[in-house]
Amino acid sequence: MNYSIAIHGGAGTILKFEMTNKQEADYQDALNEALTAGYEILDKGGSSLDAVEIAVTYLENCPLFNAGKGSVFTNQGTHEMDASIMNGVDQSAGAVAMLHAVKNPINLARLVMEKTSHVLLAGQGAMDFANQMKVEMKNDDYFFNESIQRSNNSILKRKIV
Repeated sequence: MNYSIAIHGGAGTILKFEMTNKQEADYQDALNEALTAGYEILDKGGSSLDAVEIAVTYLENCPLFNAGKGSVFTNQGTHEMDASIMNGVDQSAGAVAMLHAVKNPINLARLVMEKTSHVLLAGQGAMDFANQMKVEMKNDDYFFNESIQRSNNSILKRKIV
């Protein structure tokens, strides 16, 4: 079978000309790891849905990307995360928004798709569902990244001026 996986590292504020060669290599390596994880699922006969979920989980676990561990801070200095997943076979979808503490929002989005009659859960309803589903939670320290906070503060200052 022929197949391919397309991923992206987010739509953030990092400009290529501001990156060092080492930083660019780190991003490329992390993207390749996510792709490899997805391909391994497909190579073993797994579903495309499983491949997508594992690839996004890799991105959420990496502090380089604006997802999960690398989430950008809100104006209040907290983290809110969103995720969505779709199944092209049956046109089902699941999404979560305004999450905090959930280690991998993509896992919860898939649970919304597979375990509820909803397409989107947000805020406290999403957090209640996360607790009900016993998804892995992390404290605020897990999501804290000084370099992201510095970048976020710099962006806020530029927007205010």
